[in-house]
Amino acid sequence: MKSVYIHIPFCKNICSYCDFSKIYYNEKYIDKYLNALEKEIKKRYSNEIINTIYIGGGTPSSLTLKELEKLFSIIKIFKLNKEIEFTFECNIENTTKDKLSFLYKNGVNRLSFGVQSFNPKILKILNRKHNKEQINKVIKLAKEVGFQNINADLIYGLKDQTIKDLKKDLDEFLNLDINHISTYSLIIEDHTILKNNLYENIDEDTEYNMYKLINKTLSHNNFKQYEISNYAKNNTYSSHNLTYWNNDEYYGFGLGATSYLNNYRIQNTKNINNYINGNYQKSKNYENKKIRMSNELILGLRKIEGIDLCLFKQKYKIPLDKVYNINNLLENKKILIKDNHLKINPDYLYISNDILVQFILD
Repeated sequence: MKSVYIHIPFCKNICSYCDFSKIYYNEKYIDKYLNALEKEIKKRYSNEIINTIYIGGGTPSSLTLKELEKLFSIIKIFKLNKEIEFTFECNIENTTKDKLSFLYKNGVNRLSFGVQSFNPKILKILNRKHNKEQINKVIKLAKEVGFQNINADLIYGLKDQTIKDLKKDLDEFLNLDINHISTYSLIIEDHTILKNNLYENIDEDTEYNMYKLINKTLSHNNFKQYEISNYAKNNTYSSHNLTYWNNDEYYGFGLGATSYLNNYRIQNTKNINNYINGNYQKSKNYENKKIRMSNELILGLRKIEGIDLCLFKQKYKIPLDKVYNINNLLENKKILIKDNHLKINPDYLYISNDILVQFILD
């Protein structure tokens, strides 16, 4: 059983921080792209039962109803688990009740909204085109249609943002009364508008204080942190994203998508013309046991519960502490072992990258 990610690269608007594969929405490309997507899936999919589907972008909700109908006719190729988690990414400004009703009737049971902020100043910097009233209206529509499993993304850590700004944003997110919130500290990536405009990072102390505020606020409102950036109520964790963090196999279809299959990491082309012409694959790299164990460590320690030591031994035929020197980190209490799980001490979770470097170097 596997997971499937499908990339829809089309956007009506390009966000200033986005470094994913994307192009401006253009009708002449849509049909050709969906035809190529169907061919790729038929060529690569091996008829496994699929546990999770995640349609992301780009902006999947930029597609018209007719285009969505074609996309979902392609999805019928997959053999789906009856208990499938089926997520669809939406932007506030192009999500309508008709689209929400279509998604609900066609098996989508989880929505992820790119909200990012309620603050007009922050939204302008991020080049997002929605406002507070639109956010509240669309989330309300989604609930009226029948969706109960809803995520909203929040971005923080802009140099133009204050702790007070973030507190107001958190209050607005909580007022949405949803069950999942993903929080991301702004990273200024190459080939983005922010990078090209020489936008600067926030200072580390303020960013850390913002992280602590998010943790404190969400935990006091019945959200449980289950991964560095993700919080959920009532155990509504993202099964699809857990596939990545557990270093399990998954398909990635579409422009720029990544797959992990049979110990190969496969990267699709980011060139739309190459993709439409059937030249899907950019690279295919075999990951030996050492690389797989390293990925298991790096990804698994993002989870608050950490790495199941029994599963690690079962998977790689060797105990984790025979591969990595964990004694110094244990003595310094930067990592803990609890219920046979190795995890980062919550007090040090924010500097997890520094801890992972120590793992690799030791």
